[in-house]
Amino acid sequence: MTDWRTRKGPIGVLTGAGISTDSGIPDFRGPRGVWTSDPIAELLSTYQNYVSDPELRVRSWVARRDNPAWRATPNSAHQALVRLASAGREVAIITQNIDRLHQRAGSESVVEIHGNMFEVVCIDCGYTASMADTLERVAAGDPDPACPDCDGILKAAVVMFGQHLDPVAIRSAVQIAETSELFLAVGTSLQVEPAASMCAVAVDSGAQLVIVNAEPTPYDVYAAEIVREPIGAALPRLVSELLGD
Repeated sequence: MTDWRTRKGPIGVLTGAGISTDSGIPDFRGPRGVWTSDPIAELLSTYQNYVSDPELRVRSWVARRDNPAWRATPNSAHQALVRLASAGREVAIITQNIDRLHQRAGSESVVEIHGNMFEVVCIDCGYTASMADTLERVAAGDPDPACPDCDGILKAAVVMFGQHLDPVAIRSAVQIAETSELFLAVGTSLQVEPAASMCAVAVDSGAQLVIVNAEPTPYDVYAAEIVREPIGAALPRLVSELLGD
């Protein structure tokens, strides 16, 4: 099989929480992950729990206010993908992250398969607003702000467990996977579907798969190469190899 470093066609990248840990945002399932250290926190990500439990919603707004992503800046891994695209390579990113660090780093082709944390949406009427504005309502004394249009429940524009993914985002992700000659899976446990299955879609379409993750994943068997180094060092090195630096 041809060395993946010599492939000149489109590059698809699937990123998970691990790419943002160097920016001060903890992952979920790692040894120091949010859900590992606080199992109750996983309840905040479950749609039915959120809708049915007002006390859980109050805790969710506090968690949104305190999310480290507000203060985070892109790290060397995010910047490496920008450098790859700036060098003329066709790079499209599918991210499971909601922190928008890829966009803040300068990446232009990004599919947010799980939404983002910077907007809110009403589950009843579809009203949208900025998260910052809604958190101002929380700070002013409204611990569980309701929709100003219909009095419905507001939530972050994030896909929670138990919710359907945006079909437009899924179609875009599949198209990226199907048209990639090289597919990088970076900082993701590849345990959450259908995001993880993009690896299989890419391989079935002829791409070579490179996985950069600290722990084994269910898709390791399909990989042309597996990298266990810290992502902040590994991804810039891989990009340099792709560019022949």
